[in-house]
Amino acid sequence: MLMGLAYRLLGTTAEAEDVVQETYLSWSAAVQDDIANPDAWLTTVCTRKALDQLKSARKKRENYVGMWLPEPLHTTTQDTPEDRVELSESLTMAFLLVMERLAPKERAAFLLREVFSSSYEEVADILEVTPASCRKLVSRAKANVQQKSQRFVAPAEKQRAMVSVFQSALETGETAELSRLLAADVALISDGGGKVNAVPVPLVGIEQVMGFIDKAISPAARSGKAWVEELNSCLSLITIDGSGITTTFTFGYDDEMKVNAIYAQRNPDKLAAFQ
Repeated sequence: MLMGLAYRLLGTTAEAEDVVQETYLSWSAAVQDDIANPDAWLTTVCTRKALDQLKSARKKRENYVGMWLPEPLHTTTQDTPEDRVELSESLTMAFLLVMERLAPKERAAFLLREVFSSSYEEVADILEVTPASCRKLVSRAKANVQQKSQRFVAPAEKQRAMVSVFQSALETGETAELSRLLAADVALISDGGGKVNAVPVPLVGIEQVMGFIDKAISPAARSGKAWVEELNSCLSLITIDGSGITTTFTFGYDDEMKVNAIYAQRNPDKLAAFQ
């Protein structure tokens, strides 16, 4: 749970791993016989360290070059039982980007209560607020999530079809079938972190997105290789172009199961696991 909580709070595996490691170092230094509930203690320490990390991370992101996307995470949720779907949905790019817009304590309160099913009293203790204040934090976060996020995880067969068509479009340059799978308001968001080329602002609408795929993404992909993996609870396409630059393409879906978002992660600092 600790890694899952830290990753959802921070959006990067490197920062999450650091927080979890620091948590266990604190555990090793603690008088463990005096800790009545080790799981609660570890969750508390992990959450507080992640919140501390968020403060410095937010300052760095204010100076981030271009658009910021979470670091892709390998997952295995395609056969997730129904009662665990909420947990896997909370790993999608769309969800993590909504979390990024919440105040740190709102984010932690929402995740602990709504995703990890902690009681209001437990969350209040972790965040060092009253239960009444905790309820307000969760309520505000839920309102923001409902307003800014339409989370629809497409069935596995729909995802497989989409990724297959997207890969074929990149490799052949034939994009007619792909355009039929995109929502009218589809947006392409790309994160290069100032290290590699990436579009500086979202491309919105089928014409802009398809034009960029046709003129920029497809020619580059044709000179490299591509394969499919599950990232952030969605089947995704990973490409390495002729210049050796890796890109992960993850997709968001609307209520009609059309793709309304294409997330292109190109920042090499966030793609060490795919090199």
